[in-house]
Amino acid sequence: MQPSVQAVTGGGTLIQELEEYRRQFVAARDDAKTLLSNLTSEQFNWCSQPGSWSIAQCIDHLNVTGKIYGVTVDEKIAEARAQQLFSQGPFPHKWLDNLFVRSIEPPVKLKFKAPKQFIPQADKSLDAVSEEFMLLQEQFLTRLQNANGLNLTRIKVSSPVTKLLKMTLMGVFGLVVAHERRHLWQARQVLQNPNFPR
Repeated sequence: MQPSVQAVTGGGTLIQELEEYRRQFVAARDDAKTLLSNLTSEQFNWCSQPGSWSIAQCIDHLNVTGKIYGVTVDEKIAEARAQQLFSQGPFPHKWLDNLFVRSIEPPVKLKFKAPKQFIPQADKSLDAVSEEFMLLQEQFLTRLQNANGLNLTRIKVSSPVTKLLKMTLMGVFGLVVAHERRHLWQARQVLQNPNFPR
């Protein structure tokens, strides 16, 4: 059976699973816009104590992480198209993917030390960090379109931290957007600190 034109080219109407992720990435983008819209540079880079993250670091961490995952996702999508790993689903969620996604959802119950390559920088420009995050969201929306028509559970993506950990492409989309919710939630905790500069 020949794959459909949509499967070969990507794009078109997103399948149900990818449409749900599209909705989640848009929600994260809109949440970040609201969060950052009225901040001063001082507020953006304010830390409650040494070792804690500012709002700037929370968002920059998402930018750093998203860019690293994005490169790998792009490579895997290209490989899958070359190998004609096409399918319209449905795609049941894998239990291991679900475990990782649930472990990072807010409100934060488990804390993890960020791997070295994911450590954010301090004192970055509000405009630069904000623009980078908005661009990142658009890039992931494009990746969802590019993944449309592929077999989302046959494509495996290795963690940038360790090659021993692999998730399905569908699971990685879920992980990235859940990770965004986690650190947007963390940024809002900074905003609600009683010592936050008003």
